Amino acid sequence: MATFDLEQQEQLDQVKHFWKQYGNLITWTLVLVLGAYAAWTGYLYWQQKRSQGATGLYDELDKAAVERNADRVRQAFGDLKSQYAGTTAAEQGALLAAKVEADAGKADEARATLQWLVDSGKNEGLVAVARLRLAGMQLDAKQFDDALKTLGAKVPDEYAALVADRRGDVFLAQGKNKEAIEAFQIAWKGLEPTVEYRRFIEGKLTVLGAPPEPLKTPGTPALPTAPAAR
Repeated sequence: MATFDLEQQEQLDQVKHFWKQYGNLITWTLVLVLGAYAAWTGYLYWQQKRSQGATGLYDELDKAAVERNADRVRQAFGDLKSQYAGTTAAEQGALLAAKVEADAGKADEARATLQWLVDSGKNEGLVAVARLRLAGMQLDAKQFDDALKTLGAKVPDEYAALVADRRGDVFLAQGKNKEAIEAFQIAWKGLEPTVEYRRFIEGKLTVLGAPPEPLKTPGTPALPTAPAAR
């Protein structure tokens, strides 16, 4: 019995020694792990609540847009922008608000709304759409340098042809036909042949005296050359 007690005491002493040496480290490690878990859980909850709040405000904005109530649209978008900046709902709301503002003849407000999305947006696709619309409004206002600056940033590949087309429109308005042709050619080549809008760009090039040459399909044999007349 005494031997058992002695062994038990030795083990207890080892545990005490181990805890004295590593106890604080273990405790703080657990605190950090549990704290990180609690923070992550809280973050997910916060994101969920944030998403719900943003969606609710977007629904208000959408309803006001259907009613063509520009003042209510502006108010709803202002709340979205101030409370839920960085959410998809806020960025989609910016595009919708800008359309309503533009339709209501409030071009300055519409450009400011689109500029906010261009400067602050996280979704690359929505930002690219905002750039195209903003450049179009700047073109209408004859703000050519601003339009080219707006179109100068990198966009996702699927928007590159449309950006080139809009850049061509700006050059054409400036009377820079050579630059316009080059931009329209880039746009025409960047769109799939099945895209209907490609024909519209082809029409621009034709009017400028530079109709695009049909792209050759790989593997298609060249047509035989007719013999010269004798």
